[in-house]
Amino acid sequence: MLDSRFSERDHFFMSRAIELAKQGRFTTTPNPNVGCVLVKDNQIIGEGFHIQAGGPHAEVHALKMAGDNAKGATAYVTLEPCSHYGRTPPCAEGLINAGVSRVIAAMVDPNPEVAGRGLKMLEDAGIETDFGLLTNEAEALNLGFLKRMRTNLPYVRCKLAASLDGKTALHNGESKWITSSESRRVVQALRAESCAVLSGADTVIIDNAKLNVRFDELDELDAKHSTRQPVRVIIDSQNRLTPELALFQQESKIIIARTKLDNSHTWPHFVEQVIVKATNDKVDLPALMAMLAERSINLVLLEAGATLAGKMFEANLVDELVLFMAPKLMGHTSKSLINLPAFDAMSQVPELEIKTLKHVGQDICLHALVKRN
Repeated sequence: MLDSRFSERDHFFMSRAIELAKQGRFTTTPNPNVGCVLVKDNQIIGEGFHIQAGGPHAEVHALKMAGDNAKGATAYVTLEPCSHYGRTPPCAEGLINAGVSRVIAAMVDPNPEVAGRGLKMLEDAGIETDFGLLTNEAEALNLGFLKRMRTNLPYVRCKLAASLDGKTALHNGESKWITSSESRRVVQALRAESCAVLSGADTVIIDNAKLNVRFDELDELDAKHSTRQPVRVIIDSQNRLTPELALFQQESKIIIARTKLDNSHTWPHFVEQVIVKATNDKVDLPALMAMLAERSINLVLLEAGATLAGKMFEANLVDELVLFMAPKLMGHTSKSLINLPAFDAMSQVPELEIKTLKHVGQDICLHALVKRN
């Protein structure tokens, strides 16, 4: 349904800005994904999106394309223009200097350094402003950034793969491959979008997992835009990891989360050990998530076994479940999807809201949001 405060053309141009913003989803971290469209006489005269942190923002690209023609134009921006000096000048100032007459933002920026100041700066300069156009679509672009700004925690997306009877591995641990190659390509895109991939020592040791983005498995368009590896965060409370594992043969940032330092090994230069407070001799998960947020980690992809996945759900740290289900039946002796504590009442059971359900190859892919009590 169209928002009656805005015209059909307003919706059209903001939709274009949102499509532009999506192109930065693999590269902008820790910054948000932002798109901008400049319109004059119902024609797009400039457009752009934020490509990389430290580089020009979306408004700068759009203004450069429009040139002097930006005077009197309307700017459609998926996020309120920034008002402060960071690594780049404030975009609100750039729009004022270019002489635009109207700015529509999809949403107000929750960053405390902006939070309405950008729109006020524009208003004080005599520019007509409004916000709230396609807000839900704009928020979906930046789930991690928005959650970190609002709660000082990252957005956690839990990826699980199982048979139709909810099993993740045979009784002897064999699990390759439950799902199809098409599903595995989707997982590579999920990794590429994420700031960090989180797993436990068990998964790394049992599967000899690398947990990196395999760019050759991405779809052609995704591969074109994806250029970075997420930080790999491994929980190793018992100090069982060793440098010989495949994880450490891929040179990209690794954080090993521990309760006590391990000086018995020489680690590659890209490996950092961090000490996190312990709860019951295990890494305290809320403390770890807070630490990752402090390091500007917006979006975490949880790829772990049933125990760690269950502990993350139990700690109320998971925001979204991405479940791949293969058309296979693995039997009651196989390993279960997730280990949760025994519940005594249905009111204690975690509830999810299914957002999408689709075929990926022969598999089913389900996206569900965790409902908060």
